[in-house]
Amino acid sequence: MVLQMLISSLQGEPEKLLKGMRPECGGVLVNQCDRDEEKELNINGNVFTVVSRNERGVGRSRNEAISRGTGDILLFADEDIVYEAGYAANVLDAFRTNPKSDIILFNVKVCEERRTYWNEGIKRIRWYNCGRFPAYSIAIRKSALEKCKVRYSELFGGGARYSNGEDSLFLKECASAGCKIYTSPVCIGEEIPRESTWFHGFTEKFFFDRGVLFFFLYGGLAPVWCFRFVLTKRSMLKGEIGAKKAYRLIMDGIREGKQVRKGLKK
Repeated sequence: MVLQMLISSLQGEPEKLLKGMRPECGGVLVNQCDRDEEKELNINGNVFTVVSRNERGVGRSRNEAISRGTGDILLFADEDIVYEAGYAANVLDAFRTNPKSDIILFNVKVCEERRTYWNEGIKRIRWYNCGRFPAYSIAIRKSALEKCKVRYSELFGGGARYSNGEDSLFLKECASAGCKIYTSPVCIGEEIPRESTWFHGFTEKFFFDRGVLFFFLYGGLAPVWCFRFVLTKRSMLKGEIGAKKAYRLIMDGIREGKQVRKGLKK
C-alpha cells in the first residue's frame, strides 16, 4: 500500500512547512494564499504536489487535495503537525492489521486545553460519537472515498460561512454512507501550538454557528445536543454570554440550519 498526506495550509511557505513536518511519504499540499500556481517539491525523497490557490475555505482546500490524491491510504494533515519517526509505517500497519477498516483515527499530541480525544485502544466509531476527532487524526482508504463519494462541506471551517465542524460532519457522513471507522492508540505526531484560525472565545457567533452545525450533524435531535453542550460548558459561561443566552443562540443557529439544509436540497 502507498500512503499519501493531504495537507491544508493558510498562507504558508510550502518548502519550509513541509520540511518542518518531517514527512516520510509524499502527498498533496493545498496552500490558501494570494496566487494560483502548481509545482512539485521533493522533500528528502518524498514528492509533493503543491497547489496554491487564491481563495479561502478549509473545506475547499481539503476537497482539492482529495481530488488529487492517488495513494491507497490518504492521511489528512495540517501544517502545524510535526510527525513522529516511523509514523508512515505505523499508519499502513494499522490498516493491514484491521482489513475491515475504511477509516482509522490516530492520536496526535496537543496541548491540554485543545485536546478533545485520546484513543486508549481500538474501537468502532459511529455517526453519533465522531464529533471529537479533528482532520489530522483521519486516515482513509482511497477506495472507501471513491465508493461513498463524501467530500468536505464548504459551509463550515476556517474561511467558510460557519466557523468550524467540517471534520465532524465529514466523519458523520462517511459513517452514514457505510464506512467502518476505528480508533487506533498509535500516536503519529504532535501539534505545534499556534493561534486558532477560527476560535476567538465563546462569542455570539461561536454559539450560533454551533447550532447550525448541530442541525447538520443531528437533525431532529439537535435541541437535545444543544442542551447537553450548554450544560457541559456552563462553568465557562460567564459575563455577557451566560448559559441561557448561549442556549438561545444555539437554538437560533439550529433554526438557520434547517433553512440552509432546505436550500441545499432545492
